[in-house]
Amino acid sequence: MESTDHSAEADPLKSGEDGTAPSPGMLKKKSCRESLGLAKLSHWRTAIFFLSLFLCLTIVFAFSFVIPCPVRPQYLSTWNRTFPQADTYDFLAIEDASRDKVMDVIFVLKDKEGSQNNTCDSADLPTPCVFVVALAGTDGQTLWERRLAPEYHWAQCSIDEGTDKDWGCLLSHSDQLTAIDKYTGEVKWKQPQPPGLSKSLPALSVPDLDGDKVHEVALVARDTTQLVFLSGKTGFQVGSEVVLDSAETTGLLLHTTAKNSHYVLFRRDTGLYGLALQKIAAKAGVEASLSEDKHWESKASAPFGLVPVYKSDSLRHVLKLVKKGDLSDLLLVTTDEVVLISGKDLQTLWRFNTSGVISEPSFGHFNKDGLLDVVVEEDIGNATKRVVILDGKSGGVLWEVSLLASTNSPKPASVHTINSISVFMFWGLMPSEANSSVPLAEDRRSYMLYPHFAKVLLESTNVVDHIVTFKATLLERGRHACYILLTNTGSERSDSAVVISKRKLKQDVPTSRVLRMGGGGGETNDDIKEVFNRLRFSDD
Repeated sequence: MESTDHSAEADPLKSGEDGTAPSPGMLKKKSCRESLGLAKLSHWRTAIFFLSLFLCLTIVFAFSFVIPCPVRPQYLSTWNRTFPQADTYDFLAIEDASRDKVMDVIFVLKDKEGSQNNTCDSADLPTPCVFVVALAGTDGQTLWERRLAPEYHWAQCSIDEGTDKDWGCLLSHSDQLTAIDKYTGEVKWKQPQPPGLSKSLPALSVPDLDGDKVHEVALVARDTTQLVFLSGKTGFQVGSEVVLDSAETTGLLLHTTAKNSHYVLFRRDTGLYGLALQKIAAKAGVEASLSEDKHWESKASAPFGLVPVYKSDSLRHVLKLVKKGDLSDLLLVTTDEVVLISGKDLQTLWRFNTSGVISEPSFGHFNKDGLLDVVVEEDIGNATKRVVILDGKSGGVLWEVSLLASTNSPKPASVHTINSISVFMFWGLMPSEANSSVPLAEDRRSYMLYPHFAKVLLESTNVVDHIVTFKATLLERGRHACYILLTNTGSERSDSAVVISKRKLKQDVPTSRVLRMGGGGGETNDDIKEVFNRLRFSDD
């Protein structure tokens, strides 16, 4: 019994359902059915395999040959363009004029002939005339140039920034206003200067007032507060002329309050004042969906409804210190102090006393609190300046250094990194590097500061001619940090020339000197330079 059960269990095919051995016919019938099913399954598996293989090869072929891979722009680490017998102005715009997602350079020349064989005479313009020129950020080649009638007054780009119709630049020249498409250099519209505004302040971009989804342009006369709205789309006047009072205005700024109300800020000899854009539009006879801020209006005074923001008889600069979100505070600079005013309730947040600010302050991130810090150049006498970085939250001094104040030094600049702090760049001369046998104007240096090494500076020799303007920026989103220099030897010289150059920020690192202040840590010079070389930048 034991051996029989074991045999049946070990070889079940030898037994039927009743335990008896299966007949030969039963085995043959079952074996044919099973083999036929396995054959069909094998065919299906083979078909699915080849179908999957065909799909995979099709996708690979499509991505490899049919769908082109994006080609990254090829940069020149440095380039420069020289325009002999020309003159230039304090205007430099960084825009994507070629639509290749790489920032380009737009500036203004006074010349007889352009780089594309365009002469003033061929356009029936006085010689020399005004040339608006766009250069490719990748290699410095001319993208387009536009001839205009002299004389040049002012220029602004990104008038419609933040909207779907960012068309370009607006120039005031001769007795005309000309809007230029930054992508093609074509004239979008040209209008004569409004009567009484031949000497206007640079244009102020304001929200759409006529419903065409394009920002309008506000022009204000210098001698009186005479304001005119122009359509950003056509240049025609929107509404009637508005005369607020007879006070002289030296600066304009548009501020948005916490209640999303727009106020035009007027800088005058007696301080800074604001007026609701809704009130100005109403006086011009324009109906627009604008509002007033009740907190600001509670401080307004009769008869014009001006809101006193800050009273000072020596106000020099008014800047926006942008915070997270749309709200921004107001940074004010007078002859003896730097003040931060809350953009929400006009309260003084902090105050920093100075002996005299040399240039317009700039911003950057020295610490990682997410708030912009302020870079101030202070005159401390004896041809010496103090570069101070102030905490944007408290106004306290985060970092400082004293430099010889070389003449014609640009204001400081910074470029943000992915490490939530910035690389700062400023100009001057360390007292220890001064050479009394060389004129100070010819012994200028540029310095780079990375807050991670707060006691170390990278010094680079940049002996150039008269610097008209200077900007540090990113040429592409999140990468390629560089600085642009616009220089001029002077129109009174026979060999005068305008030179515009671009230089990659990291290109100065290998040849820079490492200057240590107060010890500077235990890192070697090569270690510090390697950190600068490994920096990655961000445009946040």
